[in-house]
Order: sequence, then C-alpha cells, then structure tokens
Amino acid sequence: MKVAVVGATGMVGQVMLKVLAERNFPVTELLLVASEKSVGKKILFKDREYEVIGLQDAVNQKPDIALFSAGGATSLEWAPQFAAVGTTVIDNSSAWRMDPNKKLVVPEINASEITLEDKIIANPNCSTIQMVLVLSPLHKKYGVKRVVVSTYQSITGTGVKAVQQLENEYKGEQGEMAYPYPIHRNAIPQCDVFEENGYTKEEMKLTNETKKILQDNSVEVTATAIRIPVVGGHSESVNVAFKNDFDIKDVRKLLSEFPGITVQDNPDVNTYPMPIYAEGKDDVFVGRLRRDNSQANTLNMWIVADNLRKGAATNAVQIAEYLVDHKLV
Repeated sequence: MKVAVVGATGMVGQVMLKVLAERNFPVTELLLVASEKSVGKKILFKDREYEVIGLQDAVNQKPDIALFSAGGATSLEWAPQFAAVGTTVIDNSSAWRMDPNKKLVVPEINASEITLEDKIIANPNCSTIQMVLVLSPLHKKYGVKRVVVSTYQSITGTGVKAVQQLENEYKGEQGEMAYPYPIHRNAIPQCDVFEENGYTKEEMKLTNETKKILQDNSVEVTATAIRIPVVGGHSESVNVAFKNDFDIKDVRKLLSEFPGITVQDNPDVNTYPMPIYAEGKDDVFVGRLRRDNSQANTLNMWIVADNLRKGAATNAVQIAEYLVDHKLV
C-alpha cells in the first residue's frame, strides 16, 4: 500500500502521520509531499527518516492513496492529476466538498456510499464533522427540522501562524498576526472570510455540508462561528428542533451507542465535554443534553472534538481504512 501525504509539513499533515502510525495503517511505502520550498526536508515516521518530495514526483510514483491537506488551490490543481494515474485522493480542503459528483464522507455515517469509481473523496469541514456525527442518529429517529449552532473554535484550525500569534501575545511579544485582532483574552466572531450574505465561509460550510452529508436539503441550519484562544479543539452550542418529540434518556442512549461518540453528561458532578480533555482523542464528545423549554420538540447540547484529529486527520485516515477493508483501492 503506497500512501502519499500531501501537505506533510503542515499541522494537519503532521497529525495525519501520527494517526497513520497510531492506527497501524498498512503503509508499505510512504511518500511525504509538500511545496517546493519544503522539498528535501526530513520527517520522521515510525523511527524512519523520510525526505519530502514535490507534487509531480509524487504523481509519477502513482500512490494507491493520497491524503491531501495542502489547501484548496493545491487540491483543485493536483487531485485530478493523482486521480488520473489511479490514485484515490482523500482531500481535506473545501475544494471538492460541494461538488455534486464527489462524495462528502464521515465514515460512521456514509462510508458505504463510496465506490471504486470515486477517485476524489472529500473530507468535511472540522466543525461540520463533529456536529453531523451527533445529528445523524438523531435525524434518523426524530427528523431534524432546524439547527442553530454557535461554534467556539480552536486557533489550531487556522494553523501554525495562529498558534505562534497566541504564544507571542502570552509573552507580550510582537510578531506576525494570523488574525486582524489579538486572540489572547479575546473572542473573534469571524472564522474565514465574509460572504455577500453577511455570513462567513465557515458558517456556510456548516449549513451546506450538513445538508449534503445527511442527504436532506429540508434541514435548515444557521451558524455563528467564533474563534477563541484555545488549542485543544472546537466546541459547539447546538440547538436542534425535531419533527417528532423525544425523551432525553432515549437521546442519551442513542448517542452513547453510536460509533465515534462519547456522552459526557452528568451535571450533578460537573461532567461535560471540554476541549482541554478532547485534545489528542478521536471521539466526538457530547453533553449538556437538555430540553429547550421555549419550544416544542427542541434539544440543546454541547459538542466538542479535537479539530485536528476527528475534525481532519482521523476522519481522512478512517476513510482510507474503509477503502482498504472493502478493497476499493
């Protein structure tokens, strides 16, 4: 199994390598790929040093699977070139997510839709993955009508530059800014750029990707995405209106039995999900489960996940595992 990791020097690329090692993915040959400025760099994987190569070199070597985390422009240009030589690309950027001819996959929900013909598979947005994983079993049982979500997102979603900005601000040092404002002791109500409708791209990803993954355009989603000075993961306050009524005990049971979800919900002993404890873990954590008393058939919940792992790298590797297990590569 020849595997290429495109964007191997970036934050998500590094976590992809970590997850591949931890899960003992059957890599027989590894290609570490990055931009020209990183070619020749050395990266350690399972006690062996690998030299970073360029994109064309990687295409020429025809890997079986390419895990992409190198930005939308790179994906648009290079994913089809890998696909043309028979590689199955699992892409972490937003480039292919809303393409009607590409699958948008969270393995626990819809991996069974993947076929041999799917040579470019899209990994959803990090904040979408954790929300939709929790919504999926609830939608099947109760029918989701409307979702109101506010996200509290880790700076790691922006990348190394943002982590450096926060560290500089902690120390009181000047440095390069990833955000237009300080992030230390602050909350910035802007993730990604604003669109004409007044929402940010991140907010529209939550809206559009949720409908596609749940395969239901009748599900209404409205989102506000906020960046906070946290490293461990993204948190979401989610209010869901259902077509049918529910019992909280049944909701808790349904979620605790669904793969990839851990329920942490005991207010008596202050048990609820927090990013400081989600960091480094692959599950999506849900708690603060309670009925919205202001409206019928409506649930409030709090969802937390490590955005670099289940929100990006782990989800991509799980897709790759599905491809291997079902002989789709």
